[in-house]
Amino acid sequence: MKGVSEESFDGIEEIRGQARQAFDELWEAAELSEGEILVVGCSSSEVAGRRIGSWSSEEIGKALFETLYEACREKGIYLAAQCCEHLNRAVILPKEAAKRCGFPMVNVVPRLKAGGSFATAAYYGMEGAAAVEEVRAQAGIDIGDTLIGMHLQAVAVPVRTKVKAIGSAHVVCARTRLKYIGGERAAYF
Repeated sequence: MKGVSEESFDGIEEIRGQARQAFDELWEAAELSEGEILVVGCSSSEVAGRRIGSWSSEEIGKALFETLYEACREKGIYLAAQCCEHLNRAVILPKEAAKRCGFPMVNVVPRLKAGGSFATAAYYGMEGAAAVEEVRAQAGIDIGDTLIGMHLQAVAVPVRTKVKAIGSAHVVCARTRLKYIGGERAAYF
């Protein structure tokens, strides 16, 4: 299939380590609670040093999904995998999380060129996966400039990590905070 890589990627263990380090640094900064959501967008093409959407790699998507899913499970939070633009950036997450958070489920199954390798790995690797159109996550990791902002709660705050790239893909991490409302007489905690 055009735009799908059959080649083996030499740096699998390196990208696993980079992903875990980015997660650990974000975990420290975000102060997430059990049951909260981490949204991840990932371009395997960008990780491999190619243009987004041009070199989907099942191997890269699966390796990064497994690493981040395991980390989320260890901490008791939900992983939400953002699909690519061809599925309108829908999100794959555990059905339990969709129900608990009241996110309406939709009927779609991601594939390498319609959803992306990371979301496809999530759909098939997650216990009880479901698709939803949107989430409001408390933190996020964007691997390869996939534009996860639409799935973060307001107000998103950048988290500067030592990990600036996973493979060749630019990485941006974010946490969220509660909105400050009111005026000069308001008090905040």
